[in-house]
Amino acid sequence: QVQLVESGGGLVQAGGSLRLSCAASGRTFSSLSMGWFRQAPGKEREFVAAISWSAGNTYYTDSVKGRFTISRDNAQNTVYLQMNSLKPEDTAVYYCAAGPRPPSTYQSAYNYWGRGTQVTVSS
Repeated sequence: QVQLVESGGGLVQAGGSLRLSCAASGRTFSSLSMGWFRQAPGKEREFVAAISWSAGNTYYTDSVKGRFTISRDNAQNTVYLQMNSLKPEDTAVYYCAAGPRPPSTYQSAYNYWGRGTQVTVSS
């Protein structure tokens, strides 16, 4: 089992930055691919970013490319999502996910999920 706890969400003005963290415990973190997803009010949960176990490969949805950066610290069992140039449309609950398969944009590829952290971007 893997437990994931997100933190770092909050309220920020458009153009601002936030860094989300996801702390993992349980199964060996360094063997897992990690992903970030988000769900805006009234919408389906969607892929944001993913990173391989070695951090050698990263993936982003088009709408966040150039603004968001996913990274991980295997010594600290933590994955991060640095979010810059935030827009009101980035407002959502952000979820951290982990899984043993290669990083994927599909939610079904991830076995473990955090409870989410709210990000609100005001205009």
